[in-house]
Amino acid sequence: MAIVNRTTDSFYAPARLADDGAALAAAHRAWDDGAAILDVGGVRAGTGPAVSAAEEIDRVVPFLARVRQEIPQLLLSVDTWRSEVAAAAIEAGADLVNDTWAGHDPGLVEVAGAAGVGVVCSHTGGAQPRTDPYRVAYPVADGADAGDPRDGVLHDVLATLRAGAERAVACGVPPSSVLVDPTHDFGKNTWHSLHLLRRTPELVALGYPVLMALSRKDFVGETLDLAPEERLPGTLAATALAAWHGAQVFRSHDVAATRQALEMVAAVRDEAPPRVALRGLA
Repeated sequence: MAIVNRTTDSFYAPARLADDGAALAAAHRAWDDGAAILDVGGVRAGTGPAVSAAEEIDRVVPFLARVRQEIPQLLLSVDTWRSEVAAAAIEAGADLVNDTWAGHDPGLVEVAGAAGVGVVCSHTGGAQPRTDPYRVAYPVADGADAGDPRDGVLHDVLATLRAGAERAVACGVPPSSVLVDPTHDFGKNTWHSLHLLRRTPELVALGYPVLMALSRKDFVGETLDLAPEERLPGTLAATALAAWHGAQVFRSHDVAATRQALEMVAAVRDEAPPRVALRGLA
């Protein structure tokens, strides 16, 4: 899943693609590099200047329509928490609604269900849209079957994603088009995000495709003490780990590098052959 942010203030500067020409070129490059999905957002996830629903629509909907026309094979996703934006994006050709704020607008999944498009169910620990976490905490897991005491965040994520997925299906979203995203960094500190990564198998066990939005995020940066521009190696390490444990969709600023990491994991898991295998044979 490639990323195009139709903003001027995204945390990773190269992803700021408010210019129409630059954004369209990025979409074509993502397709050429092997992206299957293009995720288009019109509002920075974190704090920043207010963006109305009308302005968000202006930023993303004409662009989605243009990409649908020029790259019809590319699946299109709209990154929004607003039902009116989702409805306009679907009309323009969006195949998927990436609800990164965990059902803040309860009408959003109803819009997706009525249109029969896919939806990404996320977890934010109750955080409001466009807020940053502050001293967020989850209960310590205890009891005979508690496992790791740090699993409090995992249990909250699993319960939220399960409920979100069930509601999506009840609203008409095809079960095969429901994705779940533990949503690293949103409503979580770095310890929480790292723990969710190591608990990927439990997320996969929910039975829905797991989307991992790991790309250059703060938990990678804080783990390695690096700025967003320097976080690609750490992102790829996290990506490989999650892929090994069964995650299926990866939201990425770096499509070609991510594809290579995923292909390597697939080959080691004996799920895909090497592209070329001549050493010692010819």
